[in-house]
Amino acid sequence: MLGIHKPENAAGSSGPAIVIGIFVAFGGILFGYDTGTISGILAMDYWVNQFAKHKNEKGELYITASEASLIVSILSAGTIFGALTAAPFGDFLGRRWGLIASCAVFSLGVVFQTAATATPIFAVGRFIAGYGVGLVSALVPLYQSESAPKWIRGTIVGAYQLAITIGLLLAACANQGSHARQDSGSYRIPIAIQFIWAIILSIGMYILPETPRYLIKQGRYDEAAKSMSRLRKLPIDHPILNEELNEIKANHEYENQVASGGYMDCIRGSMLKRLLTGMGLQALQQLTGINFIFYYGTNFFKNSGIQNPFLIGLITSLVNVFSTLPGLYLVERMGRRNLLLFGAIGMCVCQFIVASVGITEKSLIANKVLIAFVCFYIFFFACSWGPVAWVVTGEMFPLKVRAKALSITTATNWVLNFAIGYATPYLVDPGNGNANLGVKVFFIWGGCCFICMLFVYSFIYETKGLSLEEIDELYETVSWAWNSMHFKPTITFQQRVHHNEKTKVAHVLTDA
Repeated sequence: MLGIHKPENAAGSSGPAIVIGIFVAFGGILFGYDTGTISGILAMDYWVNQFAKHKNEKGELYITASEASLIVSILSAGTIFGALTAAPFGDFLGRRWGLIASCAVFSLGVVFQTAATATPIFAVGRFIAGYGVGLVSALVPLYQSESAPKWIRGTIVGAYQLAITIGLLLAACANQGSHARQDSGSYRIPIAIQFIWAIILSIGMYILPETPRYLIKQGRYDEAAKSMSRLRKLPIDHPILNEELNEIKANHEYENQVASGGYMDCIRGSMLKRLLTGMGLQALQQLTGINFIFYYGTNFFKNSGIQNPFLIGLITSLVNVFSTLPGLYLVERMGRRNLLLFGAIGMCVCQFIVASVGITEKSLIANKVLIAFVCFYIFFFACSWGPVAWVVTGEMFPLKVRAKALSITTATNWVLNFAIGYATPYLVDPGNGNANLGVKVFFIWGGCCFICMLFVYSFIYETKGLSLEEIDELYETVSWAWNSMHFKPTITFQQRVHHNEKTKVAHVLTDA
């Protein structure tokens, strides 16, 4: 797959786990498509005439900055709550049924948006759909990381970001195909298409197995063995399969000895460092400014004097999709740390070039340079920070608190998504009370990308090629992120549990 070859010592077939992990990534289409449609809808003539309540000096209807902020950012407000409640969804219903329930919530939001003829109902639909997207955005990487073989886990979890980019591309195609219509179909068709994505994911999740790690957490060892047998295509009594299951079980038992698995355990010991790292990574992924392009790109290019901004939006979505593919290969070749550094440096340079060109010259050539370096910037994001942020946060937490910690880091992503979505019209658009930065906003994104470089060097551990259980040992034994490249696992959790049991027996005999 993508030139990544299965290690010789990996028993069984990894095909089922890879196919299942990539299919589950389909949840990213819900995320990406719902994010991408709004950029085009806000610029559709019919939608503006239907929903706008204000007129400019020429008598033309328009959406104010506050209205645009509400409509765009209300989805992110819903996703924050969705991500935070993904933990009880994932722990109580299971990873599999949690995703099915998430699709139902998302579909309800699509119903409201499709039926809406005024801003309040449309905003309610955006909030409910956002709640469903928030659930999906936390549960998909959780399912993938718990079911994928360690040697290709980064690529599989990274496929979630590829699905997001495909969703953005499909949204751009739908907007391009319907924006010229002079009826409600101009916005209702692209919105209603989202039912298809929810139905496909729900049916698939009904067929697929639950993750073995979740089943072991629930004490259902026999079902976990069946699930692992299906994922690895090995007989249920195969020694390698049993060895992997026993290590997962021992890891869970070890965690039970040292923690209760509540939310307070997310901030105890090395967990606080992991949690803050995951939150920082997800926050910085948004502060790179990528969703500025996909939320407001159409209007931004339009206001910059670029002809056919819908076509430019389609082009940037295509760049986003195809640039994600090398990232799925490089995440297992370069590793998480080096790839994030590479992306941060490239994004920083491109952002400053876009800002500098935009403020010094207004011409056809300047517009072409602006579009070119926006595309280069998208390339650097899509092959690094896009997929790798989800990979790192999906694999850095122990089983006992994985759902809870992952829901918190994902919620952080959406808090920043909400803040950027809400603030951008005030930062960029002209008008009383607005900053009217225009293209100068890229100086802000470029500065954030510089911070990304420092953050990766200081806090991101290299976890390429390690099992989820070995990553626990990495964080417990290596103090500084830049030393993680040299880490070698030394002890299994089965040995730890055995050692703890012997210690308890020795204490009992001593006390007696």
